[in-house]
Amino acid sequence: MRIDAAVASAANRLQPVSDSPRLDAELLLARALDLPRSYLFAHPEDVLDDAAVARYFEAVERRREGRPLAHITGEKEFWSLALAVGPDVLVPRPETELLVELALRDISRRSACDVLDLGTGSGAIAVALARERPGARIVATDLSFAALAVARHNASTHGIGNIEFLEGDWTAPLRDHLFDIIVSNPPYVREDDPALQDLRFEPVAALVAGRDGLDAIRVLARHCARHLKPAGILLLEHGADQQQDVARILHAEGWIGIECLRDSSGRPRVTRARAPSR
Repeated sequence: MRIDAAVASAANRLQPVSDSPRLDAELLLARALDLPRSYLFAHPEDVLDDAAVARYFEAVERRREGRPLAHITGEKEFWSLALAVGPDVLVPRPETELLVELALRDISRRSACDVLDLGTGSGAIAVALARERPGARIVATDLSFAALAVARHNASTHGIGNIEFLEGDWTAPLRDHLFDIIVSNPPYVREDDPALQDLRFEPVAALVAGRDGLDAIRVLARHCARHLKPAGILLLEHGADQQQDVARILHAEGWIGIECLRDSSGRPRVTRARAPSR
């Protein structure tokens, strides 16, 4: 089978499950051949051997089952970083780059800054911040030992040495450590949200947060202030329809300067707040 025919056949098979079937087909074939995607465009007439065809369409079938493309290829690009991912971590989403962008505004380039990433998962946020601000001191926590293994691997792969990874439930492993900025992309999906069917291959604990999707945010609103320096900043990602609920939760816990920022699609995505005065 020629490369162009294989891609066309796979794209047709992926049409029902992907918003970008042609792109998925090309990325899967490039992975199966261990060649850059540009090779497919330059050599569409190349004939694949039987082993390559079998390897390719086995991956296509996994994608047809609904498995994330990143789980099949083993990596996902985030903030121009190729990050390892797998079934133990949430696949980094493009909208989470807003959280990184906003945090960078508050992290000084000239002086040391203490930054905390709660629920780090693959380490996407922490690694992106560490690369952009090598002088910052970053702590990243996660309850999942398996997720931290992925995060440590990603930090090591990119030569990042200014992140300390701690295993534990949210702020539990921090003791009396204080930070200038806390960032988090916590679970915020309702337990009955029908969208979970499309996310069934990703870790439930990284997605679901109770009946209304706000349980994790309630915990963070209650406990993060004690780990912030005076005038410290909290940045929380949340669902596009949760802006007002998140603001109410933070206000009830004494947070001040609460504002919500929108992502590139214009949807409310990240809420920023300052620590309540002690």
